[in-house]
Amino acid sequence: MPLFDELIPLLSAGALAFSILTYVILDGTDLGVGILFAVNRKARHRHVMAFSILPIWDGNETWLVLGGGGLLAMFPAAYSIFLSAMYAPIILMLLALIFRGVSLEFRDRAKTERRQRLHDVAFMSGSIVASFCQGVVLGGLIQGIPHAEGQYSGNGWDWLSGFSVFCGLVLVVGYALLGACWLYWRTEDALQARSCRQARLLAVLTVVLLAGVVAWTFRLNTVYEERWLNPLIGIPFVALLIVLMAVFWRAFAWKYHFLPLFAVLGWFATAYAAMVVALYPLIIPPALTLAEAASAPLSQMLILAGFAVLIPATLAYSTFGFWVFRGKIRAKD
Repeated sequence: MPLFDELIPLLSAGALAFSILTYVILDGTDLGVGILFAVNRKARHRHVMAFSILPIWDGNETWLVLGGGGLLAMFPAAYSIFLSAMYAPIILMLLALIFRGVSLEFRDRAKTERRQRLHDVAFMSGSIVASFCQGVVLGGLIQGIPHAEGQYSGNGWDWLSGFSVFCGLVLVVGYALLGACWLYWRTEDALQARSCRQARLLAVLTVVLLAGVVAWTFRLNTVYEERWLNPLIGIPFVALLIVLMAVFWRAFAWKYHFLPLFAVLGWFATAYAAMVVALYPLIIPPALTLAEAASAPLSQMLILAGFAVLIPATLAYSTFGFWVFRGKIRAKD
């Protein structure tokens, strides 16, 4: 069944893409809260910020495990090349995630104010480093990874370029925007007003930096430029972004405080979809396709069956966690 065999890698890629996107929009939000520790100096504000993500941050990282495990099982050739090329930033990212997790859990058990500040610095630093490394990995993937005959053929430093570093900075700013919108939704009074101002400023900066990423990407590969400038592809994406930007800017005047965050999540989803469209059918630019990197159809079917259980279960768990800990976070709580 040739058609069926061609469909299986697409389904596997869709499951993998969904897991990664879900991780970005969920864990990116609590990483953004950590980044904003740098500009919120009041201890009571930082306490509210930490408490707003404390019950749900570890569940968000489940999607990173699904994405990494899915890539290994469904596209082992891509996993081999990708991990070999990105070993340094990925290890640094994982260490930063561990560091920030420990700091977040222990900050309220610090017996002195000095120790709590140290935990806050560690939490902020881990959030910034993890976010930056994710952007570097993304930039390194978009610019292409040298490989030949299914093996990584670079020197181990291909990920370190001007473009990848710029993508790292952009993702730090983007995650900070998600964090500001989250705090606007979950907090009140002075911290909410401060988060509103931060979100507006970070939104402008994010749009400008994203435009810079797009312009730089055009210079990397003419295929990206041709696809994004195709009216059938470019116009819908641009129109959707404009609508979401208008909703974001107006949403701060509305009574539903979650709307700015949802609008920005729409930005991220649209940008992610544009990247997928630009790369397809490649999984590792400039030459490795989904079909070439895929494992045996039977193996992919078994993994997809597992994903069919794990994804709904993880979504249900995450949704339940958000529902239980819904509502505004107040300092007196």
